[in-house]
Amino acid sequence: MAYTSHSAAESLGSTGSTGSQDDVMIRTEDLGKTYKLGMEEIYALREVSIEILRNEYVAIMGPSGSGKSTLMNLIGCLDTPSTGRYWLNHRLVSDLDDDDLARIRNREIGFIFQTFNLLPRATALGNVELPLIYRGVPPAERREMAQRALAMVELGDRMNHRPNELSGGQRQRVAVARALVNNPSIILADEPTGNLDSVTGAEILKLFARLHEQGNTIVVVTHEPDVAAHAFRTLHIRDGRVVRDERRPRGK
Repeated sequence: MAYTSHSAAESLGSTGSTGSQDDVMIRTEDLGKTYKLGMEEIYALREVSIEILRNEYVAIMGPSGSGKSTLMNLIGCLDTPSTGRYWLNHRLVSDLDDDDLARIRNREIGFIFQTFNLLPRATALGNVELPLIYRGVPPAERREMAQRALAMVELGDRMNHRPNELSGGQRQRVAVARALVNNPSIILADEPTGNLDSVTGAEILKLFARLHEQGNTIVVVTHEPDVAAHAFRTLHIRDGRVVRDERRPRGK
């Protein structure tokens, strides 16, 4: 698999896009995050400046403690930066309050987690409807939207099953459908194959490839090289910094 590599010490453009500014979905400028542990400050993320284009498929990769989860939380508006700025879909979100961030999370970002995060007593359809309930979509409309999302992940015949009646791969597909149902700007997946066997994990990655081909912007956070290899670009993080930006041509 052929990659081109760029140093993180190069300019913002080298750790970002080759397209127009209109194509930029995610942009960070000197993003940093520190935590206080007693009298000590812990630098989880340091001066990260990246750009991710609309319809890119990007992996954020690094070992435990590298800062990849912190970057995911900032990109996903689950946390706010200590320093720097972050734009999502041309909107400066790093200065928003909690209510505005909650609206951004619900409308702009589709989350997929390693542990699925499904409600055990709700059906697949009910789980996929959840973001639409928070958004205030009327019942008939949200049911139709949830059914369409489940059909996209080939679970139209399982929509009335509860999580304990589904396999691990099917549960992750429900989570993918829930992430898609609001037609978000980006799909953000955190270790999406971590709780799956290798065969089922490969099926989920094939699903991601299909979603990417359909025009979705996908960001996968992982420590596994085999998972990152499915993306067309990999941002390597170590000690809170992006140390390498690798790309591979489409079709490789």
